[in-house]
Amino acid sequence: MGDNPQTRLFSNPFKIVILMLAVLTAAAMLILDLKFDSIREALPEADFLDHLSYVSVMIAYPLMTAVIITGAVWANYAWGSYWTWDPKETASLITWLIYTLYLHARITANWSGRRVALISIIGFVSVVFTFLGVNILLSGLHSYAS
Repeated sequence: MGDNPQTRLFSNPFKIVILMLAVLTAAAMLILDLKFDSIREALPEADFLDHLSYVSVMIAYPLMTAVIITGAVWANYAWGSYWTWDPKETASLITWLIYTLYLHARITANWSGRRVALISIIGFVSVVFTFLGVNILLSGLHSYAS
């Protein structure tokens, strides 16, 4: 079993994900560059997307809160501690805080449009990192990193 570079590349899931993200990003940039006007025309109005984002977060936020609380209760039953600051727990808390900021900005400060869209995008990136990034990049009880 020699040191074949192909074997090393494809034996590490982190490198595979990075390679796939680079290829997909390049393909998306090319497609968007070629057909940006037709994509923009196919999208719904900005007000509708803003409302859709708000309704989605209003439905998902209580569910996310319930999952964090029930997970803490289960962790206490299983391991004797409600919270251990595991990377997955911490990333979940950060995601919850981002969406708390989103709802606070929408409800209390009456923000809409680009400002809350940016918070929503940051929240979505946080969700993706919580589900994938923690598993690939960080090690802990809830991750598969070595």
